Amino acid sequence: MKISLSEKQYVIDSFTIKDSWRMFRIMAEFVDGFETLAEAYPGVSVFGSARATPGSQTYNMAENIARLLVENGFSVLTGGGPGVMEAANKGAAEAGGKSVGLNIQLPYEQKPNPYANIRLNFKYFFIRKVMFVKYAVAFVCLPGGFGTQDEFFEALTLIQTNRIRPFPVILVDSSYWKGLVGWLDKRMCVDCMITPEDLKVFKLVDTAEEVVDVVKRTIIV
Repeated sequence: MKISLSEKQYVIDSFTIKDSWRMFRIMAEFVDGFETLAEAYPGVSVFGSARATPGSQTYNMAENIARLLVENGFSVLTGGGPGVMEAANKGAAEAGGKSVGLNIQLPYEQKPNPYANIRLNFKYFFIRKVMFVKYAVAFVCLPGGFGTQDEFFEALTLIQTNRIRPFPVILVDSSYWKGLVGWLDKRMCVDCMITPEDLKVFKLVDTAEEVVDVVKRTIIV
């Protein structure tokens, strides 16, 4: 079936209109984020698996880290979902601090956890990532999957390329991360894909107390 010129023009105009409205949606998400999160600075963004279950070592660690961060004057930012995100929001809220959940709309509907006392809902991943960086003075990555790796490497890339000022990027649980760190050192560094200095951008720790110590020693607020 042939499409007439008028029908083709309609399709083109429809895409143009949709793109125009998409720009307004993007601007609105940025404005909402900036206005809502100004009060959350200085914060620490906590990442990790949505699959961590209450009572597990990773869940308990995230909760303890968030509690200690709040006790030391920081707010806590997470992706607002279950697992590590829920644990960190829970620890921050129960310690009386600002517990931020930056939820994302997904096809399988990630449900916001009940512990975030400051909530935002995003359609676009890239805007959500801006908020994690803009209002945080450190990144903390607990055991997680692709999303956690994505946030970790994006932070390293932004620091390495001087797109943002350096801030602490912390990997928690050396038994989980040692394979990745070893590969970065023994393969990427040896093959000159990165430099030895690049490996100093992040820290590997095993306790909540170490996380807070690294943040307090290295941040510039």
